[in-house]
Amino acid sequence: MKPKIDKSSFGSITIAGERYSYDVLIRLSGNVEKRKKKLSREIFGTSHIISLAEAEYVYEKGADWIIIGTGQSGMVKLSDEAEEFFEQKGCQVIALPTPEAMRCWNEAKGMGIGLFHVTC
Repeated sequence: MKPKIDKSSFGSITIAGERYSYDVLIRLSGNVEKRKKKLSREIFGTSHIISLAEAEYVYEKGADWIIIGTGQSGMVKLSDEAEEFFEQKGCQVIALPTPEAMRCWNEAKGMGIGLFHVTC
């Protein structure tokens, strides 16, 4: 079941009434996890570029789409390899600044994953 995102502000996101002060990953099951930023930071020196390794970790079979909250001012980007990976899996990528992405998440239908950056 897809949990509702209540609000986001610089440095936090509130999902189903629970406030998180770190980047989050919402699984197909609706479980909320802390984002494993090191998978991208190890390759690019920043978590603002999503690596292939992180894309492989995030993806779940059966996901039709992934909504990526790219931060309050939209700093996060997919690497070319990550973009190609999602395309090969037939998983549509919707990347928007986090305030817009949370609204998109709440309105989305079907099976999807969410990845939300809570700062920049």
